Amino acid sequence: MRFLHAADVHLDSPMLGLARYGDAAPIDQIRGGTRRAFERLVDLALAEEVSFVVVAGDLYDGERDDFQTAIFLQRQLHRLSEAGVPVVLAWGNHDAANQITKRLSLPPKVHLLPAEEAGTVVLEEAAAACHGRSYPRRDVLDDLSATYPAPIGGLLDVGVLHTALDGRPGHDRYAPTSIEALARRGYGYWALGHVHTAERHELDGAQIVFPGNLCGRHIGESGAKGACLVSYEGETVTSVVHRDLAPLRWERVEPDLSRASSLDQVLADTTQALVRLQESIGSDELVCARVVLRLEASLAGSFLADDQRCEAQLRVDASGSGGRVFLERVDVRPLTRPDSEELDEAMSEVRAAFAHLGSAEGAAELAEIVENVLGPLRRRFGKDALDQLRMLGVTTLDTGGLADLLGEAEALLAAELAKGR
Repeated sequence: MRFLHAADVHLDSPMLGLARYGDAAPIDQIRGGTRRAFERLVDLALAEEVSFVVVAGDLYDGERDDFQTAIFLQRQLHRLSEAGVPVVLAWGNHDAANQITKRLSLPPKVHLLPAEEAGTVVLEEAAAACHGRSYPRRDVLDDLSATYPAPIGGLLDVGVLHTALDGRPGHDRYAPTSIEALARRGYGYWALGHVHTAERHELDGAQIVFPGNLCGRHIGESGAKGACLVSYEGETVTSVVHRDLAPLRWERVEPDLSRASSLDQVLADTTQALVRLQESIGSDELVCARVVLRLEASLAGSFLADDQRCEAQLRVDASGSGGRVFLERVDVRPLTRPDSEELDEAMSEVRAAFAHLGSAEGAAELAEIVENVLGPLRRRFGKDALDQLRMLGVTTLDTGGLADLLGEAEALLAAELAKGR
């Protein structure tokens, strides 16, 4: 027997930052990605004739109250219901913040796990029992799994939980618990959600799985996305296979520019890397690519001095006749550094600004510095620093995101210093 495990659908996520590309971005195609991915999930469930489907939280995207989203979801759930495929849902932190979820009537065979306390949905024809709890509010800081029912036995016991486990970068530490605590519960499978990167653990016979989110929404959610097809016999899971379902994916591309001695050669080699990427994807798939160019400082300076033309040319060449590659952004990273003392002096105010990003006061300081002091960075970050952070794919101010932004700032300043400015 088989079931599908999905999580973090984030239907109709606004995909922040696309507006900056104007007509160059396939905005409708990107923003429609979450819907198409959910349609593919339903298609897969029907094609594989699965016994049931589990969605471990965050069908919706925060406080966006659009009944068109609810209508779409209802139609897809009805497809499963009419085919006799049960669905078990648990609301996550985004669903708890969404007003639609409080007014939504679910189709037959769609079971919502309770929010007041942990509950169980027994699926007799599937020989399975799903235990879990929906979020009663957005911020759940208790270990919900500690109150889950004991395994029934004779069935496949599936725990459904929206959690960050013991903490994951970029994710709020909701419903904290541990792999060891989950394994001790005695279930055969834990269907987890909340963490957007696929992750699988096995301990004491229990499979503990994050499928990742169903469709990437920005460069921070790169790679193939989808759901897990789980096979089982009796109380035992026999296989867990990740199935790619997203109609688009986000990728970082770093072309080999070791032989490039001119700006034209940089553009030609980068275009070839993007052509190879286009040849590697399916005919109905879109790739949003962020290109990283590692160049000698002089070439980096030449690119940045004419970056609007260069990026526009690469964007046209990347899309080709099929339009299946969208150049999301180009990052330039000089391989050589100018005088360290000179660069450190130029970077001092940048580092000081980023050191305060965790507070409202710090964000205001950053905006002022970007506007008045760091001229070369103004076009990259703009006046509204926090909006620009989201546009650059940084959804949380974690260490990795800040390091990436500092690298961008240092690259720009190093290139300027290399040109003698």
